[in-house]
Amino acid sequence: MADKGDIFGVVAEFDTPGGLLEAANKAREAGYRKIEGFSPFPVHGLDDALGHKQTWLPVLIFLGGLAGCLGGFAMQWFISVYVYPMNIGGRGLVSWPAWIPVTFECTVLLAAFTAVGGMLALNGFPQPYHPLFHVERFARATQDRFFLCIESADPKFDRDQTRAFLLGLQPLEVSEVPN
Repeated sequence: MADKGDIFGVVAEFDTPGGLLEAANKAREAGYRKIEGFSPFPVHGLDDALGHKQTWLPVLIFLGGLAGCLGGFAMQWFISVYVYPMNIGGRGLVSWPAWIPVTFECTVLLAAFTAVGGMLALNGFPQPYHPLFHVERFARATQDRFFLCIESADPKFDRDQTRAFLLGLQPLEVSEVPN
């Protein structure tokens, strides 16, 4: 029998989102920590069941928006005061009400770029290959099936015990995921 380094993990297939959610909760209760769920649509409560923590993405988006706001305002101030100062109609060089639209648009632009870039970076994308692609039935994860994978990197992982644990959750099928 090969050791756990030869496989990525063990995956169980379920036909309902409730089955996946219940299996994820039981896996967390059993002490597994390196688990992941796959579903064709969002399943309410699955993040909590899998033990996912809140991400830094909202903070990053706020900082990106703040940088856009300050950068847009500073750009206009620098241009109006130093690069191309024009006194039109006796008004001052710093005409901040006229700068609000550009400042707002720079805020939205940098926040949006930060959201997309941060989401890709924090999710580890692009990821053109994943070991689960070797499991033939996993192709249905985007259609009508729900999968729970326990990775071999989990400290509690034991090939036979993990397989038996997943079989006890009444899945449609349990498969080993080659590395």
